[in-house]
Amino acid sequence: MKKLLLIGMVIMLAVTVASGVYAGKDFPKRNITAVVVWGAGGGTDTCNRIIHAEMSKFLGTNVNVINKTGGVAGSVGMSYAFSRPHDGYTLCGLSESNVTAGVQGGWDKKFNVWDTFIVGGSPDIISVTPNTPYKTLKDLIEAAKKSPKSIKAAASGAGSIHHLNLLAVEKGSGAKFNFIPYKGSAPSQNAAMTGEVQVVVTSLAEQQQLLRGGKLRALGMLIPDSFTVEGLGEIPSAFDAYPGLSEYLPISQAIGFAIPADAPEEAKAVLRDAFAKAMATEKVKTWAKENYYLLSGKSGAEANAVFAALESNFAWTLWELGAATVEPSKLGIPKP
Repeated sequence: MKKLLLIGMVIMLAVTVASGVYAGKDFPKRNITAVVVWGAGGGTDTCNRIIHAEMSKFLGTNVNVINKTGGVAGSVGMSYAFSRPHDGYTLCGLSESNVTAGVQGGWDKKFNVWDTFIVGGSPDIISVTPNTPYKTLKDLIEAAKKSPKSIKAAASGAGSIHHLNLLAVEKGSGAKFNFIPYKGSAPSQNAAMTGEVQVVVTSLAEQQQLLRGGKLRALGMLIPDSFTVEGLGEIPSAFDAYPGLSEYLPISQAIGFAIPADAPEEAKAVLRDAFAKAMATEKVKTWAKENYYLLSGKSGAEANAVFAALESNFAWTLWELGAATVEPSKLGIPKP
């Protein structure tokens, strides 16, 4: 009888280890909650639900995703997640846009209070209203150089990642657009479709259906490589026509989640391991391919360095545009 019991225990242990759940570990021993700072159905929400569903398989417990929206740059959700015990059981689903919460007065901390995990993001693309005369990126840039600020361009709100990419295009090419801010990607794209503006910079994931439907015309990817889109073919890299862009681009989305930096190291190590395994699954790879996301998989010091650079770039750009209420230096944010 004892021999049979021992054999049964060995089999159970083998099954547990094979599934990625390790017996005797101290973390996690109960369900984990991921607090997404943006609304349900958005890019950050969808990304978190995909990755946490896969991570749950390796953690041996559920990661329940909830949404806490509102405030400045997602400050309500961040504040809620940060106010919970720093024990590893509360994560914060966020994106690169959250790094501006501090300088906009919604958050009183530098972003390094988090340890971050980056799933990835969709690359930005510069497109135009179809009835404009600009057939190539060179057509557009040279026209903007010849007649500065005569061409209206939208890129979501001032200080957004899309606005920063537009500024980078200007710096790297010598063009000068008449920037018109909107409250988000959707209204800025609508403005380009109706001809209210002639140029729009948002992500490929956001533009893909409009491009396929002929509502917008793609001119260039704001990353070093071209990108093939089903039904559209290959969209060239803006770097091909203007190599000087490499000094300022790419500035990429960083969608993922975070854990308080002072959480137990064991919890962070377990989460990093589960994250790496989840990123390698076919489900995550297929989702990324179908939705035009470039996967990152960075965590720990690598991911934190990405967010630190984004925070510096975004915060000081907002300050220089007069769109920040708190000077970045007061939060200890260095100039880029």
